Amino acid sequence: MRRLLSALAVTSCLLTGFPALTWAQSLPGFTLFSGVKSEDQLPFRLDFGGQSNGWDRYILRIPTKKMKLAVAQFAITYPDYYKGTFDPKKIEVRVKGKSVKLSEVKWDKEGKLINIFPEEPVPAGSKVELVLSNVKNPSFGGTYYFNCQVLSPGDVPLLRYVGTWILSIS
Repeated sequence: MRRLLSALAVTSCLLTGFPALTWAQSLPGFTLFSGVKSEDQLPFRLDFGGQSNGWDRYILRIPTKKMKLAVAQFAITYPDYYKGTFDPKKIEVRVKGKSVKLSEVKWDKEGKLINIFPEEPVPAGSKVELVLSNVKNPSFGGTYYFNCQVLSPGDVPLLRYVGTWILSIS
């Protein structure tokens, strides 16, 4: 009986710990004092835990309510103290779960900017995921604000702010 109780206690501790591990970097959660309004914070997921100096995949989401207009270009800016690297060949755009063909992806290292150009404009009201694979996280942990701006087709050539992903690298 004693073995059964101790086995149950160990099992319950393990099962309780798993959700905390798997959800640790799945969404921004509740952020205090970020300087970004809660309605401007965008959801994201770091597939490999956001470990400093490690390889990762960032899934940066744009909810349907934020996609008010069709989008011909996505622009991701990040802070100058972010010292990670991106692989432009491993960036994709998913609309409603399906990959979209891209005409070009430009990574401006000096300008701290990633420009993504779909072949066809992404329709308004779509659920969008910007998937950055083969990312090398910075050597030192920290909190990094990645801003999303979009350009609509036929629009005045000014990028419009959509929101911010607040990424934590540990």
